[in-house]
Amino acid sequence: MTGFLFDLAFWLAAPVWLLMIFAPAWGPTARLAASPWTVTPVLLVYLALAVPVFPELWAAVSSPDLDGFRELTALAGGAGAVWAQVIAWDLLIGQWMYLEARRLGISPLLMGPLLLFTILLSPLGLLVFLPLRAARSRRLTSRADAPAAAMADGTA
Repeated sequence: MTGFLFDLAFWLAAPVWLLMIFAPAWGPTARLAASPWTVTPVLLVYLALAVPVFPELWAAVSSPDLDGFRELTALAGGAGAVWAQVIAWDLLIGQWMYLEARRLGISPLLMGPLLLFTILLSPLGLLVFLPLRAARSRRLTSRADAPAAAMADGTA
């Protein structure tokens, strides 16, 4: 059962990822990505995996050290719970990136591969996205400020 739940965590998140990557302009995709509830099914899988190993989970998080974490992840339920947690948080990060990219007008042709990269290695995907987001935000801010500055100095 643990192996099934481990796999299920990914498959519950996959449709949202697929829509953000392959149907980014479709209206329902944006509405779905704007909802934090998309992670709820994955978090229910997390609970199903975490509850049976709660004493070990609590020991690992209440007094964190590498050996305690190793003991937790040596248990199938512990490793599965950590996996489901990672899947849920990765999905939230991906949704935020998708929404920010749409807000800033970043091309879906750039974001599709970046979201795929984020599925696989979310910390690295986020590290690539953050400077892209900052640069695009600066560019949009400077464009928005240009007309106001022109009006202030009388050149408009």
